[in-house]
Amino acid sequence: MSANLRTPLYDRHLGHKARMVPFGGWDMPVQYAGIAAEHRAVRTAAGLFDISHMARVDFAGPDALKLLETVFTNAVGTMKDGQVRYGLVCREDGGILDDVLVYRWPDGFAAVVNASNREKILAWLGRHQAGLAVAVTDRTFDTAMVAVQGPNAVPLVSGLFPDDVSHLKYYFAARTTYRGRPCVVSRTGYTGEDGFEVVVPNELAVPLWEELLGRGAVPCGLGARDTLRLEAAMPLYGHELNETIDPIRAGLGWAVKLDKGEFVGRAALQAAAAHGSKPVRVGLEVEGKRAAREGTSLTDAGGKPAGTVTSGSFCPWVDKSLAMAYVRPDLSAPGTALDADARGSTLAATVVPLPFYKRKK
Repeated sequence: MSANLRTPLYDRHLGHKARMVPFGGWDMPVQYAGIAAEHRAVRTAAGLFDISHMARVDFAGPDALKLLETVFTNAVGTMKDGQVRYGLVCREDGGILDDVLVYRWPDGFAAVVNASNREKILAWLGRHQAGLAVAVTDRTFDTAMVAVQGPNAVPLVSGLFPDDVSHLKYYFAARTTYRGRPCVVSRTGYTGEDGFEVVVPNELAVPLWEELLGRGAVPCGLGARDTLRLEAAMPLYGHELNETIDPIRAGLGWAVKLDKGEFVGRAALQAAAAHGSKPVRVGLEVEGKRAAREGTSLTDAGGKPAGTVTSGSFCPWVDKSLAMAYVRPDLSAPGTALDADARGSTLAATVVPLPFYKRKK
């Protein structure tokens, strides 16, 4: 008997032969038909993902903005109603506790947090909300969340809701209804494609899933989600991001607003931005089809340690073996040749610009 949590779609996944794996404390589908087929479905049509394991948190009260500005590296006060913004939650030393999405509503805020960091972030918020007039509510277990990703995402969701969500701008969200119940639709994504995320009450998870499949969406697991986000060079917590890495090194300086006023980790991130002596995140193209997996050691042309791979896989759409890694700043320029030690054999790798894949608008 698994001790992991289960999403409202768990039985639906099992009944349709999804291969289940533990992920972030949850039992999640890793694949349905196969990673390559699911990956291509997202790039050419539309894939459907269960992302109910992601934590959903609401913020209400007069000091909600103050709390978020304190713990979030990006600016919250400048957000418009309905806007979604990416940023980091950092420790005082600049180490990343999580990367999150913040939503602004006319009457409060919400955030989506990585599954494995839910309890840690709730505790961090609890620590920083002391003395503030703000209520933080974990909505993870009352709701389900699915993502529709791919070039057919817009026609696929058209008519599902009484409001036309096809007019939503990128990184915006809307409150609407599904089958008469309140729901939230956002337009963000983690695959490099256009698409939507839909949050519904638990009891509507299966009806929504079935309706989207009936409209032509292809069910996808976390395996394809991982190769898709790797092609799009999107960092994953626990791989490219962790408590020993700061956002500047991770190439996420654009999501850190040092001029917005005081926030946790600001002084450390100012110092990191000024010095730039630590390893930085780069993209690698690896010769052949073998993957340079997470943890693979890299060496420079002289055989000296160069860095470490954080994510690597053969990626079906670009038809190449790709990786992200942290390397010495002097080795970060595109065109730099490195060697990857793949279990005793050497793979030739070249630093290339990120992202590896960018969709045509």
